[in-house]
Amino acid sequence: MTASPHLDWKEVLLITLSEDKMQAYLSFKQVENPIRMTDAELERFIASHGVKYGLRKDILQMICASPQDFYLSENIIAVGTEARNGADGFVKVLYDADSKDRRPLIREDGSADYKEIVKLANVKAGQLIAERYPPQPGIPGMNVAGEEIPAKDGKEANFKIGKNVVANAENTGLYAAIDGLVTKTDKDRLNVFPVYEVNGDVDYNIGNIDFVGTVVIRGNVLTGFKIRASGDIRVTGGIEGAEVESEGSIEVSGGIIGSNKGFVKAGRSVKCSFIQEGNVIAGEDVTVMQSIMHSNVRAGNSITCTGTKGLIVGGVMQAGERVAVRMLGNSMSTATAVEVGVRPELRQELVELRNSVRELTASLDKTDKALALLNQMAAVGQLSPDRMEMRSKLGATRRQTAEELQLAKEGILQIEKSLEDMTSARVDVTHTIFGGTKIVIGRYTRFVKDSIQRVSFRFFDGEINLVPYG
Repeated sequence: MTASPHLDWKEVLLITLSEDKMQAYLSFKQVENPIRMTDAELERFIASHGVKYGLRKDILQMICASPQDFYLSENIIAVGTEARNGADGFVKVLYDADSKDRRPLIREDGSADYKEIVKLANVKAGQLIAERYPPQPGIPGMNVAGEEIPAKDGKEANFKIGKNVVANAENTGLYAAIDGLVTKTDKDRLNVFPVYEVNGDVDYNIGNIDFVGTVVIRGNVLTGFKIRASGDIRVTGGIEGAEVESEGSIEVSGGIIGSNKGFVKAGRSVKCSFIQEGNVIAGEDVTVMQSIMHSNVRAGNSITCTGTKGLIVGGVMQAGERVAVRMLGNSMSTATAVEVGVRPELRQELVELRNSVRELTASLDKTDKALALLNQMAAVGQLSPDRMEMRSKLGATRRQTAEELQLAKEGILQIEKSLEDMTSARVDVTHTIFGGTKIVIGRYTRFVKDSIQRVSFRFFDGEINLVPYG
């Protein structure tokens, strides 16, 4: 069949568009005789079917030159341009305010040199500490029908302003208001804290410390003493059975020997060489170079103990997402528990909420019984003014108790729902896990009876499963 101006193209060609109109296709209906067409004829025909953008003219030329080569296929003849969303704005911090990214130097014998960790990001008043970069606009796309595809502009980034910092009028720069140390606290707020240094141990000569800033101890913190800091706490020695609490991070060059006294608590992260009989709590991560022995450690995100020794034995480890360790438990089957899959504070909150539900339910029951009795008396006209007032107060108490009970029940449901979302929760053992260890992921528990090497515990298919680590 020969192409001519009188040819009914619909009998020969079929033009279709993808559902999203980002591609157009040309296919031939059954053709028995040879056909001829020009590039211009084909382009006009395609345009008459609503294809106005993104024509692949090289393909059209090949189709016109040798139509028979394309008879048995669906040929892409036009491609739209995807919209490109704009990049989000961001804040660039010019000083290392996040201790999470700093790592100690590892010596040849495997021990850690923490000298680098206690270097401080000191700044002067008026010094620029962070810059804010604007978002980029999106670039619209176009489908093959010639319709514009809108693009999203990037999102604005805002300074998370803490204490002793100020933004310029244009809100593009963040500056130190005082001389001090750049420190991130909870929710990534940037602060500049003054620094309080102790050149020696925290003992009876120094006493307890409660400082609105960063505390640096160039010695040890002895049993029974207390340190509170709005910023970070850096200890070049060790911490004994003391109470050490920071809204930022806590870094200890030596170890934490708690003797089951006191605690170490950080709003962000805790780093140290070892923990022995200690209570350690971190809003984000706990990183230990050598070992964790007979301790209770809680971390919002992760607990990591994968150094040369990398040993966790005894006690309870609780992490919101991940525990990574080289050796877990020991050959004597010392009871060791590792719990992941929910933020530790939520586990505690769940216990408290369940206790509240029991107490509130009992209180509501007593109030209902008292109100029922007073209502009976009111029905027969035996309610004195005092008892009428009592009934009114009990009604208000009942409403408040019922509201609190409902909130507690909703809180339990919300936490229980989070217990089911365990896709990222895992326990990684890079060398050996020994029998006597308990693994908890969310609300599910698995006891390890025999030693296993290089294994990762994860939750899927309704149970805790073992997969090879790596």
